Amino acid sequence: MTIEQIFDSFGKLRVLIIGDVMLDSYIWGAVERISPEAPVPVINVKKKDFRLGGAANVALNVLALGAKPILCALIGNDDDGKKLTQRLDEQGMSKDGIVVSNERPTTVKTRVIASHQHVVRVDEESDREPSEREGKLILEKIERLLPQSDVVVFEDYDKGVLCEKIIAKTVELANKQNIPTVVDPKKRNFLSYKNVTLFKPNLKELREGLKLEVSTGNQDQVQQATSMLKEKLQAKGIMVTLSEHGVYIDYQNQKVKLPAHEREIADVSGAGDTVVSVAALCTALNLDARMIAFLSNLAGGLVCQHVGVVPIDKGELYEEALKELPN
Repeated sequence: MTIEQIFDSFGKLRVLIIGDVMLDSYIWGAVERISPEAPVPVINVKKKDFRLGGAANVALNVLALGAKPILCALIGNDDDGKKLTQRLDEQGMSKDGIVVSNERPTTVKTRVIASHQHVVRVDEESDREPSEREGKLILEKIERLLPQSDVVVFEDYDKGVLCEKIIAKTVELANKQNIPTVVDPKKRNFLSYKNVTLFKPNLKELREGLKLEVSTGNQDQVQQATSMLKEKLQAKGIMVTLSEHGVYIDYQNQKVKLPAHEREIADVSGAGDTVVSVAALCTALNLDARMIAFLSNLAGGLVCQHVGVVPIDKGELYEEALKELPN
């Protein structure tokens, strides 16, 4: 497929995103003095904003690429949950997979940004696994929504929504229906994602998950650790993001290492969400390993040029892909 055909085909895809949704709260201001109460800056607040975060940011990226995202997640029966569903409505995104719980709060991450600098982050959350009732409702949603989907993304932030039972049952159902599964993992469930299509850890997660010391610049160590993980999970493919060292993928009998693109990095927040979104759409289109790595790596670099968590710009990615595509 040409780049043009790939980007056109994104618009035909439906993506089921299962995982930890959150509300990203932003407080923007300026530092004009130091507090007399403690040696900390006083932020004079200029603006507040609420955005979709976590698995919902993956949905935003999928939407920005022209595909249709369907979120399956838990939120609290609280004001923050209402703000989150309001943001979904504003984006025209389906709430069919959202389960509202009276037993947990909506996850909120508040970032304070002063003079373009990220000063502090405050987290409000529960990371317990779903109750029996919550788990049953989530699985019912998944079973209903899965047959309409072209690919499944597990977006795991270790906030408890994804547990072994939900992961195993969803992968089993997806494999029976020949629907690819793509994973953005975290530590708690790292080795629970057996038999998935594409597993995308970053280097820190790879080290922690395998309890191995893997040097960023040591290609042999990265390759060996990736092969070991692929065997442990019985996964079809592994793609490891290596930060400033680019990306390495082992998938479909291809092993490809691509360097990072030189860019002015403003903020790495949300880059992993963008990478997994692009990788999922490419996997759904059955693209080869090199193209999956190329477009995902390119997209991750582009969003790092912006302050705060922002979805990928499809037009910008398309233009960059045409310019950077290796012969």
